Amino acid sequence: MKHKTLNERIVSDPAVLLGKHVIRGTHVPVYLIAGFVEADRTPEKIVDDYPDLTVEDVQAAVSYAADEAERTEARTLFPPNDSSDQPATGSLL
Repeated sequence: MKHKTLNERIVSDPAVLLGKHVIRGTHVPVYLIAGFVEADRTPEKIVDDYPDLTVEDVQAAVSYAADEAERTEARTLFPPNDSSDQPATGSLL
């Protein structure tokens, strides 16, 4: 299966980290970068530690992670109306 481009910098490829979202051309996952930023590591320090990345990659990862968090929250608050989620009714006997 081919990789899925999520934006110009973020991709998902089943052959790379089991399809986790990564920075294009690397094996650096978005969740790792977002965690570093959440732990107050600066984009410049992340780039120093991961020279294949740019500050723009870090910014894209943080932006993507924030957008994904908002989508996840929205799905939790407003789940899709899926009939398969409804309890079964009637008797099986």
